[in-house]
Amino acid sequence: MKDEFSENLLNIIKSKKEGDAKISYTALLHKKGLSEILNKIAEEAEETINAAKFEGDEALIHEVADLWFHCLVLLSKKNLTVGDITKELKSRQGISGIEEKNNRERS
Repeated sequence: MKDEFSENLLNIIKSKKEGDAKISYTALLHKKGLSEILNKIAEEAEETINAAKFEGDEALIHEVADLWFHCLVLLSKKNLTVGDITKELKSRQGISGIEEKNNRERS
């Protein structure tokens, strides 16, 4: 199954990599570099956790959308695709999370 919306959004993000950082937040993130993108992901992850604990579904949806967006910016920065993530998730299908984690620890 291909996630066309996420792929299209990632393509839009990639198209803004070299854009004007004065008018495009996405271009600004790319210009500031990997550390800034990772900082934003950490910030959005914390806000997602707080929304899940202390706020309603609407706030949680908003924060997860922010987190996913910044993860897509990271994929763009690293020249990866939504398909790369989907492929990884598909490879884990049918394997317990505990078994998958144990397999990673042995590698």
